[in-house]
Amino acid sequence: MAAKILDGKVLSAEIREEVRKRVEKMKACGVTPGLAVILVGDDPASEIYVRNKGKGCEETGMLSRTIRMESSTTQEQLEAAIQQLNEDPAIHGILVQLPLPGHLDENAALAKILPEKDVDGFHLVNAGHLMTGTEGVLPCTPKGALYMIKSTGETLSGREAVVIGRSNIVGKPMAMLLLQENCTVTVCHSRTKDLAEHTRRADILVAAVGKAGFVTADMVKPGAIVIDVGINRVDGKVCGDVDFEKVREKAGWITPVPGGVGKMTIAMLLSNTADAAERTLER
Repeated sequence: MAAKILDGKVLSAEIREEVRKRVEKMKACGVTPGLAVILVGDDPASEIYVRNKGKGCEETGMLSRTIRMESSTTQEQLEAAIQQLNEDPAIHGILVQLPLPGHLDENAALAKILPEKDVDGFHLVNAGHLMTGTEGVLPCTPKGALYMIKSTGETLSGREAVVIGRSNIVGKPMAMLLLQENCTVTVCHSRTKDLAEHTRRADILVAAVGKAGFVTADMVKPGAIVIDVGINRVDGKVCGDVDFEKVREKAGWITPVPGGVGKMTIAMLLSNTADAAERTLER
């Protein structure tokens, strides 16, 4: 029997509707959640992401602001733009669209964002909260992936989880979130020996390596929950890190690409922005 599809479009619509209702309540109290995105240069993929984020804000009733900067922007100019947004009470969430041009220091730029306005969850303060299991802003993609995993209704406690990839954006935070759900977590990467030995034990398998079709059916445990975070282009088509058609015949649950985790990432960004605005109201 083919795996059940974890539809990112349907699940993200649930999140957006919840956010829309929260925004309505905040507006009634005189606060409109505001999200600002800084876009440096003219990367086509980044343009699409930023446009989708703006559309998400519009649909949920949030204020959306895009700050476009030339690819020749200096570090000082970028950090000055971030500081202006830090000081702007109308902006509750700040996002620096990655990747930045090579001459700019991404880590230094992200460190300039106030932790409470860091709706991407990349600031070291929020990373520290995630590591220690204390309250902070969660990175959008892992947060969205966990929502999809939980939507299966499967018990997570005590299950074997394998994350392929160790990036600070997806792999590491994903492992921490699964650990907090009491999973036994293995993080695999480019130096892992006998990768399939690990993945075949996984009740939950998260692929975030950036290689098209990397996860094949022989690497998957029958009935596993397979979450594909990869976004790759092959012959002009978008595909994930998982060989979808073959793996879906073996897995219990699987996410498609496109239409999977990517939809959840923007939904969780909107949710994080609403969280930040609500904290402003509480203060």
